[in-house]
Amino acid sequence: MKLSALDISIIIAYLVAVIVMGLVLKKRASKDKEAYMLGGKTLPWYMLGLSNASDMFDISGTMWMVSLAFVYGMKSLWIPWLWPVFNQIFMMMYLSVWLRRSNVTTGAEWIGTRFGITGKGVMASHTIVVVFALLSCLGFLAYGFVGLGKFVEIFIPFSIVSDYIPFAIPPEYVPHFYGIVFTAVAVFYAILGGMTSIVIGDVLKYVIMSIAAVVIAWIAMTNLNTQSLTVPAGWYTPFFSWELNDLDWTGMIDDVNAKIKSDGYSLFGIFFMMMVFKGILASLAGPAPNYDMQKVLSTKSPQEAAKMSGFVSIVLLPVRYAMIMGFTVLALLHFDQLDLRSATGPAGQGIDFEKILPSAILQFVPAGLMGLLLAGLLAAFMGTFAGTLNAAQAYIVNDIYLKYVETKASNSRIATMNYSSGLLVAVVGVLMGFFAKDVNSILQWIVSALYGGYVAANVLKWHWWRFNASGFFWGMLAGIVPALILPSVFSETLELYYFPLLFGLSLAGCMAGSLLTPATDESTLKAFYKTVRPWGFWGPIHAKVVADDPTFEANENFRLDMFNVVVGIIAQCCLTMLPMYLVVKMYSELAITVALLAVCVGILKRTWWDKLPTDAAEVHRQRVLAH
Repeated sequence: MKLSALDISIIIAYLVAVIVMGLVLKKRASKDKEAYMLGGKTLPWYMLGLSNASDMFDISGTMWMVSLAFVYGMKSLWIPWLWPVFNQIFMMMYLSVWLRRSNVTTGAEWIGTRFGITGKGVMASHTIVVVFALLSCLGFLAYGFVGLGKFVEIFIPFSIVSDYIPFAIPPEYVPHFYGIVFTAVAVFYAILGGMTSIVIGDVLKYVIMSIAAVVIAWIAMTNLNTQSLTVPAGWYTPFFSWELNDLDWTGMIDDVNAKIKSDGYSLFGIFFMMMVFKGILASLAGPAPNYDMQKVLSTKSPQEAAKMSGFVSIVLLPVRYAMIMGFTVLALLHFDQLDLRSATGPAGQGIDFEKILPSAILQFVPAGLMGLLLAGLLAAFMGTFAGTLNAAQAYIVNDIYLKYVETKASNSRIATMNYSSGLLVAVVGVLMGFFAKDVNSILQWIVSALYGGYVAANVLKWHWWRFNASGFFWGMLAGIVPALILPSVFSETLELYYFPLLFGLSLAGCMAGSLLTPATDESTLKAFYKTVRPWGFWGPIHAKVVADDPTFEANENFRLDMFNVVVGIIAQCCLTMLPMYLVVKMYSELAITVALLAVCVGILKRTWWDKLPTDAAEVHRQRVLAH
């Protein structure tokens, strides 16, 4: 099936709409720095939550997750813990509240609230977090760019457009050409409209993707009425043992066994434990300085920040996994009809599993719906790209230009810098995409290697009073530098498996840097502790705060927060499994999952929702602190 005139019209209409939106919102976004980067902190939490969920509903990630569901079935529930996906639960329960109370514009600006604004250590820590943020953002831009190129090439063969291009493009760079074209549109509306443009575009995208997901799931379920899946017995259960012995594809699709081996997931028990170890630490560290953090900082209040983070899982997982499982079922039922062979597949196999999603769309989605779905997936790429681009712009303009170059720049000058920095970041991100091998390789580097250098310093910054700016700098440096080197040293090793080494090096840098230099200024620590109210090892600072204000109460919610995190992760798993069981018609398992989800929701209503800080209480507390 090829693109019809209706499909092409729908795609063009969407692209025109987002360009017009950028132009319309340009004036509002250029009013001042906060209006551009954070939407003026006036956007409703549910819109920001939809936007955040929509940013996570990207082409590259969806392609990867469809390939996981195809190979691992219900066990694919666990593999996205590499991110880790459950960091949203930690955010929801308490970290979004802590982060929003700081009332800053970017993660690098947050450094000033924790370590002060003067001194060599502060400047070094500020610099290293900007470097990490830009590396992270550029990595995600390249990740999205790679997925987009592979995706579009299947739908628009270059032979159709080559006659209209005044220059020759080698076949291996055709995906990059398509990536550049659609990246240009994303850059246009993101740079002009800022955060408000991005959020509205994301909400539109979410509506499109939800419609498409429901239809795809329905088509898959209809196909299952007359056919059955030919998969290993272990494909139907999320439970596992030390090894994936129940996922033997021999005699079905033999290449899948090679895929499991090349992924490095065969010893699944060890892989799972490593994911949990790394995931808990990464979640305790709080959000990385990307679009997720920017959405939290854009909310109206700490209470709305928590609601926004909780809303993300609710609106993202059922819809996304309905689409993922729908395409997985269609691909398994009609595998012989899909063109997945690739002499240069991701791991040298005969099948390029990242082509399952676009090939299934081309084969099974009817005209009209295909245009809507492609518009949504292109919007998914552009939304993720735009959100990441906005985060990178915020760091360049707010934390480099306004801090070191022109501290009193006019609004018009800031707007000019926003535009130029956005173009620069987009160009560099695209260039990095030219050197990425495939979607999975760059994803593994971001979530396992690069974030390995991020975790230790960012856990300690919340929970240990003696941790200072020098410790932050040396901890981050001791993690980031090896993260850039080790992938080439251990080229045959899954990045996750040397996360403990990265974490250990970073932790050693944190401890040495902190204990060999003076503690952070007492007034800064007291102000941070009173404002954010974290739990952890803050005893000496708590004593000094209480000496000044005997009415101050410490945060005693550690056990409650951790209980809520456990319940929340169970609920998140249920939200993921619901559409998976529904699409493959496992109704008994579906009923159990619904019942378990209902129990979790009832518990969290009493232990989390009813105990969120009220906006009135936060306003009163801020006034007290100001005096």
